[in-house]
Amino acid sequence: MIYQGKQKIWSDYQKDIPDDHWFYVRSCIRQSFFPASEKYFLKICRDLLGKDVYETEHHTTCGGIAYHSDTIPQETAMTIVARQFALMKEAGYKNLVTSCITSFGNYTEIIETWREFPELEAKIRENLWKACRREFDIPEYVAHASDLIFKFKDEIGSLAKYHLVDGVTGEPLRVVEHIGCHYSKMFPHKGFGGAEYPCVLSGMVESWGGHVIDYPERRHCCGFGFRQYLVKANRGYSVSNTHKKFESMEPYHPDMIITNCPGCPYFLDRWQYVISEMEGKTYGQNGYGIPVFTYEEVAGLVLGFDPWDLGLQIHQVAVEPLLEKIGIPYDPKKKYLGLDGKEIMKPGLPTVLKCC
Repeated sequence: MIYQGKQKIWSDYQKDIPDDHWFYVRSCIRQSFFPASEKYFLKICRDLLGKDVYETEHHTTCGGIAYHSDTIPQETAMTIVARQFALMKEAGYKNLVTSCITSFGNYTEIIETWREFPELEAKIRENLWKACRREFDIPEYVAHASDLIFKFKDEIGSLAKYHLVDGVTGEPLRVVEHIGCHYSKMFPHKGFGGAEYPCVLSGMVESWGGHVIDYPERRHCCGFGFRQYLVKANRGYSVSNTHKKFESMEPYHPDMIITNCPGCPYFLDRWQYVISEMEGKTYGQNGYGIPVFTYEEVAGLVLGFDPWDLGLQIHQVAVEPLLEKIGIPYDPKKKYLGLDGKEIMKPGLPTVLKCC
């Protein structure tokens, strides 16, 4: 009975998401932080897996950052999201997949709120019609883009040219997975595995040959926290959160970190530079940091895409030591070449954190 009860609880935190036909909305900040990730999500889903994933140039931000930063009221965010739903309806789709964790949480919160307060949904429908003469349907399914990569992880693995293993020893790489807070902490039943045991990233890692590290602060926030960073005076809170995570994972000697949120890879990557300048400390081997990746970047590496096409030169922490450990070839001369083949500006180097 105890086992059956546990199985029932676990089944409540699984998701049976549609196989195909998705309306895709991008993230407002991922396009700046890690610009190739969304491109390669579409490339993997469309070109390699043959899925119908549609996007429109008319969609906008979901308003989530402004809402969580208390700069716009919830009803304004709802009207923005209602317009997204209207675009989906006009394109003939019923399933929505979002690139951003905050958007995923925002859409989910709004739909759940409308379910409890239908009079508010009616008001938003009126607001949207007054604003732009549009009508919307609530999506039949809302997923995060990492859900799709998780769903098709084994298919991606079957196409893999490389795996998350040491190319010399054959040992699995030691991987830290970091789940964005808005993926399953707000609504645990909306994420694979719930809030405490989300498996959307760990499933990818294990399917592609890596070993997932458990450590005390595994579910601790990356440190973004919106107002913890957006208000300049609060940024000490942000870096202290990130510092706590790195201190906790350090004894386990991770090779890499994989994330599924726009802010998390940015702060886990950039704050390593800040901490090294403040304290003279680095967390990787031989003076390097621990490289941080989006799940699309990891999928792209496994599938054999060029690291620089994936945008890995944008990262603060050097990725080359990990590429060499796996055995993924790269051309150092092409790291800072633009699309025209000409060299773009090279960044300045940190004084403590080693870079290639």
